[in-house]
Amino acid sequence: MAFSELMDRVGSKGTFQYLNMVLLGLPVLGLANHYLLQIFTAATPPHHCRLPPNASAGPWGLPKGLDGKPETCLRFIYPPNTSLPNNTQGATEPCLDGWVYDLHTVDSIVTEWDLVCDSRRMKEVAQSVFMAGTLIGGIVLGDLSDRFGRKPILTCSYLLLAASGSGAAFSPNLSIYTIFRFLSGWSISGIVLSTTILNVECVSIQMRAIMSTLMGYFYTCGQFILPGLAYAIPQWRWLQLTVSIPFFVFFLLSWWIPESVRWVVLSGKFSKALKILRWMAALNGKKEEGEKLSVEDLKFSMQKEISLAKAKYSMADLFRTPNLRRVTFCLSLVWFSTGFGYYSLAMSVEDFGVNLYVLQLIFGGVDIPAKFIAVLSMNHLGRHITQAGALLLAGGAILAITFVPSDLPTLRTVLAVFGKGCLSSSFSCLFLYTTELYPTVIRQTGMGVSNMWTRVGSMSAPLVKITGELQPFIPSVIFGTVTLLGGSAAYFLPETLNRPLPETIEDVENWSWQAKKPKQEPEAEKASQKIPLQPCGRGRDPS
Repeated sequence: MAFSELMDRVGSKGTFQYLNMVLLGLPVLGLANHYLLQIFTAATPPHHCRLPPNASAGPWGLPKGLDGKPETCLRFIYPPNTSLPNNTQGATEPCLDGWVYDLHTVDSIVTEWDLVCDSRRMKEVAQSVFMAGTLIGGIVLGDLSDRFGRKPILTCSYLLLAASGSGAAFSPNLSIYTIFRFLSGWSISGIVLSTTILNVECVSIQMRAIMSTLMGYFYTCGQFILPGLAYAIPQWRWLQLTVSIPFFVFFLLSWWIPESVRWVVLSGKFSKALKILRWMAALNGKKEEGEKLSVEDLKFSMQKEISLAKAKYSMADLFRTPNLRRVTFCLSLVWFSTGFGYYSLAMSVEDFGVNLYVLQLIFGGVDIPAKFIAVLSMNHLGRHITQAGALLLAGGAILAITFVPSDLPTLRTVLAVFGKGCLSSSFSCLFLYTTELYPTVIRQTGMGVSNMWTRVGSMSAPLVKITGELQPFIPSVIFGTVTLLGGSAAYFLPETLNRPLPETIEDVENWSWQAKKPKQEPEAEKASQKIPLQPCGRGRDPS
């Protein structure tokens, strides 16, 4: 892999990489705010039916539930029909005059647009539409990024998120709000895809897991910021605006983020690639080494990759060859189950009977040890074991919640926090693992398709929660089972620990084949590494 050697010459773990990570990481702080925003902006406070205008408040006005509290969706008919038998004089009716909310606890889209009772599902629908935006954005922007570059997509996504997030704060009704949230989700996909690639492609093989995990910690810190902002700014419109305005600043800062050198070289823009490499070398204290580089060096070092990159690639290439097809199918299930399980817990903070702000802080805090354990496991046990183990443990925790009664909220919360930590570890591993499994020529497309599946999972999670109205245990059974299936699929993926990033589809085929039997046939393995491409080269040469 010539490109990794080229990066080592100019420095692949120096000042440039850390500055680049900070520029990319600061916006990630704000992504957590948008992903989890509806925990607070769509919170449902205590409420009950508003009494008729001509009725005086009294004990007769509202029926009581089994817990002794007023019913939230029913009231007694007023005036009572005294001609009816005694056992029917307490007939009830829906809340025809609206609801009374405890606005001392929260102000949200629920209280503004009455998303309770028969309309309570609209809150989940709004979150699903947001996730649908991330789904479609991942499909479209992944392909555009491979064609036009990582940086243009990243810059435009910052601007779109700033504009759509601010627009949502001024929405006059739920429909307009949902449209803006869809656009916010769309732009977030562009940010996630480009940030992941730009952060990993310019570092050494040994630093990939560390840099990927450090980037994940930016998201974790964002989870700590959100409860504080929500507590300080209880009005949902001001909170929505507060988390969106910073992306106008990130849009301006993005002009200092360099384009992916790999993409620039494979796009034939050698002068631009040389300029970036020399800038990288200067920041890393290797200015003389950078000055020695020339366009001819770039062409010679990557002549094979450049010739192959001239071919046009599309989403169909993810399924064209056997090993890449296997990787795509397995990763799709792993990404789906991770997003499905993660957001089943992250968006259910209200359901565990614990203070909303405190539990969100705990949910964010568990990511710190989870990501640390993930990076240790990735570097010592490998990506393969880490990914499968995290999902299997998470699935087991979610299924265990099914058997814990609701009157034991502490135990339910402990299981949920453990499952959330395992799924956070899964995400940390998965972003790096996917980057290492797909070759450069279709890496962004592969990341886009993979993210598509995690968005399908996260979009489905709020809708599956609605099945709890049939039986309370159904959502946990579905979430846990699917997460276990994802962990099982991870066992069919090859290991990538200490492997150079593949450049071409042919690299993936040869590299995946070699990874299957290093222990069984070490001598044959060594021999095949000495002449990895000669048989294929002869087969394609008509002479």
